[in-house]
Amino acid sequence: MKNICLILLLHSFLNFAQKTDKLTVYSFEEIENLQQQNPKPLLIFVYTDWCDICFGMKKTTFQNEEISTILNTDFYVIYLNAETEKEISFLGKSYKKPSSKIHELAAILAKKNNQIVYPTTVILNKECKIETQLQGFMNSKNFKPFLDALLAKDN
Repeated sequence: MKNICLILLLHSFLNFAQKTDKLTVYSFEEIENLQQQNPKPLLIFVYTDWCDICFGMKKTTFQNEEISTILNTDFYVIYLNAETEKEISFLGKSYKKPSSKIHELAAILAKKNNQIVYPTTVILNKECKIETQLQGFMNSKNFKPFLDALLAKDN
């Protein structure tokens, strides 16, 4: 009986001690300081609160352990609500939401072919220039090769 209790206790401890990667999400304000210390590409996820597909990508793709590990290691990740009322300072400029429109920064980052689709995943290179924009949902199976190709291109 002692052995069974010991095995169960050890099993519980090992499960508790397992590393669980959670995605680290930064604000635009935090990024400028981080970029000076350790430049990395930025991944900006442009979403809205009413977008079920956006919510699904946050809860599945970005919470996938392999994806979150890559993102935490090689990128700074920012979630940008396209409808936020908050003024955002980024790269020496301030951006805000005009009344009844989408946020200025979301429009600049996510507009592709004169339209915005939610979600849009925007990759900025280390110099904070738009490298690519992915419109729509991407599952982790398709997102990982995309990230791998981006990282291989940078090296």
